Amino acid sequence: MRRLFPVTDMTAPAAPSGTEAGTPPGRPGEWSLDALADAYAYPEGDGVWLRANMVSSLDGAGQHDGRSQPLSSDTDMRIFGTLRGLADVVVVGAETVRLEGYRPARAREAFAARRAAAGQGPAPVIAVVSASLDLDFSLPLFTEPLVPTLILTGAAAPADRVRAAREAGAEVLVAGDGAGVEPARALAALAERGHRRLLTEGGPRLLGQFVAAGVLDELCLTVSPTMTAGNAQRIAGGPPLAVPARFSVVSVLEEDGFLFTRYRRV
Repeated sequence: MRRLFPVTDMTAPAAPSGTEAGTPPGRPGEWSLDALADAYAYPEGDGVWLRANMVSSLDGAGQHDGRSQPLSSDTDMRIFGTLRGLADVVVVGAETVRLEGYRPARAREAFAARRAAAGQGPAPVIAVVSASLDLDFSLPLFTEPLVPTLILTGAAAPADRVRAAREAGAEVLVAGDGAGVEPARALAALAERGHRRLLTEGGPRLLGQFVAAGVLDELCLTVSPTMTAGNAQRIAGGPPLAVPARFSVVSVLEEDGFLFTRYRRV
């Protein structure tokens, strides 16, 4: 993998394989997990930081046949794992949980020392956003997590489903006065529990809500060198903003035609 931006020396030749900081010998250009963790480190400070990690085809599809995996690559999955390894909480929509077959986040030895130094638990918490709580509470996401799965919902959520979630071991947090979740209140509820390094993996409707609420700080977008055609969703859905939200590029990495980009809100 090579860094395309920021460029530190416009005249220097490309670095030979293995010279990138943390790059191990072996496959040309492969970065170690430590190098990736350094490259994707959260900003210093005590404030809440919400980043999204998404993948898109060249023609704007955020998924293929309902899933993101067909657009992905091995390096994309390494970055996916790294972003999880740095996060306190992974925030995800209920539909994505159902479509992608979400499981609990696992503890990974590669990030153990880094997480311990940051005061984090062994694995990130999974927080599911759902108005209806139409979820299968017998799945491992609820029965086998290292730390209890959180459910973010509204005050008008069905009482029987809230009860079923709690009986399954999930912790239910109310983050809205109606049936749905208010993005800013969801982030505040997580922050109250000491979770400030937040990661959302979608889906498109949830990401659109975060963008519309103005609470998304960073987008990590993998541009896949694929074309899908069809009518697949984009990475963010929902009503359009009156004024487009502006982001600035932070970094661009490339491997095998995939672009791994980072943008921060201006």
